[in-house]
Amino acid sequence: MQIRAWAHELGFQEAGISDTDLSAAENGLLEWLALGLHGEMDYMANHGTKRSRPAELVPGTLRVISLRMNYAPPAARDSELVLADGERAFVSRYALGRDYHKVLRNRLAKLADKIRGAVEGFEGRVFTDSAPVMEVELARKAGLGWRGKHTLLLSREHGSWFFLGEIYLNLPLPVDVPQPEHCGTCTRCIAICPTQAIIAPYRLDARRCISYLTIELKGSIPVELRHLIGNRIYGCDDCQLICPWNRFAQASIEPDFAVRQGLDDVSLVELFAWNEDEFKNKLAGSAIYRIGYEQWLRNIAVALGNAPQSQQIVNALQARAEHPSALVREHVAWALACHQNSSA
Repeated sequence: MQIRAWAHELGFQEAGISDTDLSAAENGLLEWLALGLHGEMDYMANHGTKRSRPAELVPGTLRVISLRMNYAPPAARDSELVLADGERAFVSRYALGRDYHKVLRNRLAKLADKIRGAVEGFEGRVFTDSAPVMEVELARKAGLGWRGKHTLLLSREHGSWFFLGEIYLNLPLPVDVPQPEHCGTCTRCIAICPTQAIIAPYRLDARRCISYLTIELKGSIPVELRHLIGNRIYGCDDCQLICPWNRFAQASIEPDFAVRQGLDDVSLVELFAWNEDEFKNKLAGSAIYRIGYEQWLRNIAVALGNAPQSQQIVNALQARAEHPSALVREHVAWALACHQNSSA
């Protein structure tokens, strides 16, 4: 069967096949959940062992095809320069273009259709970060890379700037061989984390992770972590930016992942001025859309509180001081207090 050839035709850069035995990773997952390191991501614990036992999620599953698609937008402004400019907004590079869920799911479905057309009796389901699936562990078993100390998948040839997707299927296909690990003694990702969320190699405390705080957390951001967020308003890439293996990462060739709305290099004040209709219209089809307008303003308010003091920034914050949302008002008040304290 031409699974790899079909995958490349559909825009994936790599495909691998694994069995469904995740017993070696299951204990680690259960321990992580028991320690509460998943924070408010209840969906991580809501499905019992379906996450670590694919055949419980999709009965009859014998193999998993894992696929990789590069996402680094080729024309985006240098991340380090944006992070160094406190008046600009940093958006995680995976979210600068179209929502990857839609792009990958469509391609995965087409690949499944090709397999269905070639093999009688094929049954399968496609996933991309949308169900209880241990995608990094499955991709590791399928030979696409190894798990880095930051918990993301790493490849010697391609770094980590890629999305993963899976097809669960009922065919006893030959499996691929996992790669050896190549992190060695390097701990740069642990050291660089702004909030020290990587509490040990291969262990993340999501409750401290900026991606969790700006995306998954729906309520108030802990005060003690706000200054550490800097100008990151959606996600955080620091552990990937510092990783030596990303010297070999390749830019995406997908038009869908090209920068939209200038989000690679835009001022915080400009984004904070968007009304709700602008937020919805400009971010329709973006992964950012799902956090909603209230959380969007919350995140930007924190970044404005961390920004260099200027009258323009203070004016922008004051314009939202009486916002209908208590969540937004709280974070705006904190940000204004930061500027008042710095000018005292």
